[in-house]
Amino acid sequence: MPRRAARSGFVRFVLRKPLGALGAFMLCSVILAALFAPLAARYDTNAQDYQQRLEGPSLSHFMGTDEFGRDLWARVVHGSRLSLLVGFASVLIGATIGLALGVFSGYAGGIVDDVIQRVAEVMLSLPGIFLALALVATLGSGVDKLIIALIVIYVPRTLRVMRGSVLSVKQNSYIDAAKAVGARPLRIMGRHILPNVMAPYLILASGLLANAILIEATLSYLGLGAPPPYPSWGRMLANSVAQYAAVAPWMVIFPGLAITWLVLGFNLLGDAVRDAWDPRLRGL
Repeated sequence: MPRRAARSGFVRFVLRKPLGALGAFMLCSVILAALFAPLAARYDTNAQDYQQRLEGPSLSHFMGTDEFGRDLWARVVHGSRLSLLVGFASVLIGATIGLALGVFSGYAGGIVDDVIQRVAEVMLSLPGIFLALALVATLGSGVDKLIIALIVIYVPRTLRVMRGSVLSVKQNSYIDAAKAVGARPLRIMGRHILPNVMAPYLILASGLLANAILIEATLSYLGLGAPPPYPSWGRMLANSVAQYAAVAPWMVIFPGLAITWLVLGFNLLGDAVRDAWDPRLRGL
């Protein structure tokens, strides 16, 4: 019965939200490629063959080769690992910290709430990409530094959204009832408030994942992401756009398509999740 219910729920989701199902498929395909990258890629990402440099797509090299004769398919497939690592790590940590601070700030109120919100406003006054550039330039390049920079960006964003949700939940009568029976603040926040703000948290997290992929690609394009020779979609574009876009367009097309595929998958799935949890949109 549980298996049948899960199957029927999946079919219902596909029929009602075909774009969301498409987004899930796109995301799952990248995750599977990242998990089984050594099996999917027949060549080493850094194996150079100057006799086959700048070859177009073929049966031996599905996406062609780059200026060093490296297999582009292998580099794109392995590059998905970096994008997913940066995206999930930064959003999981940053959004979770923002969730905790948002719940605490919204419930505590008073001067505590004012101090936390003023700090968040100062951080939000700077565009995310400029703040990321400043942090990575200060901390140095590297995957860990990039993740830290994105965490700093996503904490205040999540905090503000979660605080608004908490203020709405606080108006419900069951919160007053819990206070009347002597429930402690931590119990009220953990049992009565947190479960009721998880829907906007998950919706926001899906959008931040797409944003993290774009920022990682942008910083790698500028030379502030993962150091070479680690394959990065943004760095592949940076190395090929200026010199090889005309003579070897596949060096630009395939990394760009990989970024578009993953970001679009996150956005489509995120929109479907939002519609499923928003009562005003369930019938659309």
